[in-house]
Amino acid sequence: MAAPAYVTPGEAVVPEEEFMITPDAKLEEVADGVFAYLQLPGSWCLNNAGFLVGSPEGDTVLIDTAATETRARALRETVVATCGRMPGLLVNTHHHGDHTYGNHLFTPHARVISHPRCREEILRNGLDLPALWPDVVWGDIVVTPPSATYTDRLTLHTPAYDIELIHPGVAHTAGDTAVWLPEQKVLFAGDLIFSEGTPFVFMGSVTGSIDALGLLRELGAETVVPGHGPVCGPEVYDTVERYLMWIRGLAEEGRAAGIAPREVALEADLGEFAALGEPERLVMNLHRAYAELDGVPGGDPLPFPAALADAITCNGGLPPVCNA
Repeated sequence: MAAPAYVTPGEAVVPEEEFMITPDAKLEEVADGVFAYLQLPGSWCLNNAGFLVGSPEGDTVLIDTAATETRARALRETVVATCGRMPGLLVNTHHHGDHTYGNHLFTPHARVISHPRCREEILRNGLDLPALWPDVVWGDIVVTPPSATYTDRLTLHTPAYDIELIHPGVAHTAGDTAVWLPEQKVLFAGDLIFSEGTPFVFMGSVTGSIDALGLLRELGAETVVPGHGPVCGPEVYDTVERYLMWIRGLAEEGRAAGIAPREVALEADLGEFAALGEPERLVMNLHRAYAELDGVPGGDPLPFPAALADAITCNGGLPPVCNA
């Protein structure tokens, strides 16, 4: 799809010869005017975003941003080069910094919308990722929370698209949003779905994530843009569900035997899941599964330093690698 000729007055357009995209970013048109912005392979903080090219009468819509200032600026240039203008609306699928740190580069032109818990967690967590990965060049980031929120479902009607925002309950986090395009049968799943990577539910819920998969299946998507990893089809739900069911089973057995999550993780046979990236997430997911068995509500904070220490142990004494 060629960049449209129309331009919103006052908005700069990036000439094609200056179109800049980071080396590990890829633009994939998944439906007419619907783009997935993929930062592969999708490991820690290499998230996906997406955007919908609006008509001259309607806003361009952006879904998520990126972790570092450099990556978020590359995303902005890509959107403007493709759409001819800045987006007017930005949806955050959840609060994690790799999906939200770039918000400030799109405001005030774009209004940012999310679930209320996403906004709350953005404000609560602030710049937490630089403390975890101090060697990453994060750039000049201004934490910018959404200015509008919704609760369960919201439909956005634009001249080009009907866009459904769906909160599936506590799953990856307490404030997730799935972005569903019913006419195009395209789902931007955020981190409800990891493609070729290990799911991560430490800040959400194992059971809630399994329940969320049931909701996603009912939508009938033909194309799924995950929060991390390559674009896929609905068959990805089965892989994610098998992993989550496996986690829950490990936790039930380990807790019944009085074995700590770290020891369960160290002894676990990954089987088919050995092919997934970021296997160190296993023990952090087990911490959440154990907490749920102890009656801790999904989404309630768990002791992060202890879980991270266990992840480092299970990763051969090395911290998780962030390639942002």
